[in-house]
Amino acid sequence: MTIETIHLSEKAKNQLLTLKCKTGIQHWNILCRWAFCASLAEPSTPPDEDIPSDSSVEMAWRTFGGPHESVYMGLLRQRAEQDNFPLNNDNELFYFRLHLHRGISYLSGNTHIKSIATLLQTAL
Repeated sequence: MTIETIHLSEKAKNQLLTLKCKTGIQHWNILCRWAFCASLAEPSTPPDEDIPSDSSVEMAWRTFGGPHESVYMGLLRQRAEQDNFPLNNDNELFYFRLHLHRGISYLSGNTHIKSIATLLQTAL
């Protein structure tokens, strides 16, 4: 595993703050797990973009993944293979951040999410 620390953009930080208020989920890592999975659920490849690391929010990969960090890494690698994105030590974090930030945008832009219950409904 080459991902050690995850840095969020200021835009993503603000979107997560909105999601925290709507859902009552107070931990960045839990919301980020939801966001990552939301992006993986999309059939399209996330757009290749330069995402700044300009916020004060950062977390260790182990904090993001918790006891299931290897599962999240496996999901990332499986999706990269599906998207014909050759992962290596240099671009694993880049590809992860594309998915994470896309997922944060999806969740924050979903007008149906008004509580933790409606967030759970997005998974169904």
